[in-house]
Amino acid sequence: MNPIEKLLDIMARLRDPDTGCPWDREQDFSTLAPYTLEEAYEVVDAIRRDDIDGIRDELGDLLLQVVFHSRVAEEAGAFTFDDVAGSIAAKMLRRHPHVFGTDDEKDRGVVAGSWERIKADERRASRPANKSVLDGIASALPSLKRSEKLGKRAAGVGFDWPDREGPLAKIAEELAELKEAMNEGNSAHEAEELGDLLFAVANLARHLNIDPEEALAAANHKFERRFREMERELRQTGTALAALDIDTLEVHWQTAKSREQATTGSGKD
Repeated sequence: MNPIEKLLDIMARLRDPDTGCPWDREQDFSTLAPYTLEEAYEVVDAIRRDDIDGIRDELGDLLLQVVFHSRVAEEAGAFTFDDVAGSIAAKMLRRHPHVFGTDDEKDRGVVAGSWERIKADERRASRPANKSVLDGIASALPSLKRSEKLGKRAAGVGFDWPDREGPLAKIAEELAELKEAMNEGNSAHEAEELGDLLFAVANLARHLNIDPEEALAAANHKFERRFREMERELRQTGTALAALDIDTLEVHWQTAKSREQATTGSGKD
């Protein structure tokens, strides 16, 4: 029995209505969804930490989710794990004509934009005429990533700025509107304008070919690293952060920042 067959057999036994695990038997698509999302994030976290053993283990956890969902579907007569694997295999063949296609397609090699064109053709083929081009963008995506995808999908039908200056100007416009809302003191209006500003930033990231989620993750990591360094420095002097005013904390922040830049050779940021 190969490892995949073994894993499928384990899941079938866990879901057995008579001898299986009570917790596993109770699960369905909706109860499993949070675990699936969590496991995907843990894979990404292991990758960012360059933890090879962690990547292997977390991919295993994520694969278990695929097997679990497939087993739930099989019991309902919907689809099986083989159907899932077969579907993605067919999709990869279809989207890589330069590798798996005709001799002419192989000779042409990778054609710029072909991946998105093939995906768009797939969506059109499966979408009724009255459906939106925005259909299929998962609502469970992180909002910043979903903003990027919404903008990209709209751009695919020509609804976009011609260059990066457009979204840059839009950011300035949305920032001005946020300031106006703040002057009004209307929290609902402030939230709306802040959302518009974040959406505009995601569009600029798209025009710069920058993944906004990755960029924000890097900024989060940088802030955390420097804040921890500031904490470490103050701890050595027996000083609590909460005992210092913001101006003093800013001095210590700049010290931690300068020390890091001197160590890494990075510029101003």
